[in-house]
Amino acid sequence: MWELSVQAAKLPGAETAELADLLLDVPVAVRDGLLNFAEGGSREGYILLRGLVTGELPATPDRHGAQVLERHGTSGTLMLVADLVGSLIGYQDEKNGALIHEVHPVKGEETRIENSGSVAFDFHTENVHHPLRPDFLGLLCLRQDHDGVAATRVASVREAQDLLTGEQQEVLRDARYNSAYPTSFSRNIAGPRPTAGPHPVLFGRDPDLFMRFNSHNTTAPDPEGAEALRALSAALESVCKDVVLEPGDLVLVDNHIAAHGRSSFTPRYDGEDRWLRRCYSLRAVPRWAERMMSRKRVIPELAKIAGIF
Repeated sequence: MWELSVQAAKLPGAETAELADLLLDVPVAVRDGLLNFAEGGSREGYILLRGLVTGELPATPDRHGAQVLERHGTSGTLMLVADLVGSLIGYQDEKNGALIHEVHPVKGEETRIENSGSVAFDFHTENVHHPLRPDFLGLLCLRQDHDGVAATRVASVREAQDLLTGEQQEVLRDARYNSAYPTSFSRNIAGPRPTAGPHPVLFGRDPDLFMRFNSHNTTAPDPEGAEALRALSAALESVCKDVVLEPGDLVLVDNHIAAHGRSSFTPRYDGEDRWLRRCYSLRAVPRWAERMMSRKRVIPELAKIAGIF
């Protein structure tokens, strides 16, 4: 797998079709497991790959946008995984369209609710505000935190639904909720963060139940809706799986089935802090979005597409 990853990393601008030969050579057990997971029938909402090679690594970055692993083999690993389950994508509004995101603590941002923080990060589906939310989120661990306590927390709505009353579920299906843009999308926006909505939090029916929710950013306009959100948060906590990633572990989350979060940890800023690499995958990029892209694989700015949905 590592040799394939190194080859893929040398093709950072390649489209899925250009990676076809490499994708076909991915070990059968890995490829079949990912393809089956991508069908969307999972109850747990995540799959875990272990024992991946991470190669030689520099010090954990200490600032935003550090491009210390350009064309590194782990970029290729994430490219192959993302393109097996869909297409690797980025967002022009987030990290300037980067396709691979570095997840590590940044000094002075400990309390930020994003990947530069180190406080607990509660349950959320990724990019809850966006009309083209990723179908899958991949997190590859390069380094653990010093104490080995930081967990990626994953909670499936399909496992949580039995802890919600029928009335609560119907309230959550109502298009009454609004979601603020996450801070990673609004760093350069002056004034209050924009919101998207109204939208439902639950959609689909068992066994194909899905969720659009961010405990930090999704709000209700009324007490009934707010109580349903609190019940959902409690249900997700009850079914949560705490996955402590070790170097070489990659967790792939179905972003419509499972919310994810992070437990707190204590960074030391000594070059050996916790370091994950993140990617997004979308099963199908609409043709109109492709035609509006200024860069391959990068979803256009929300200002251009927000009114389409």
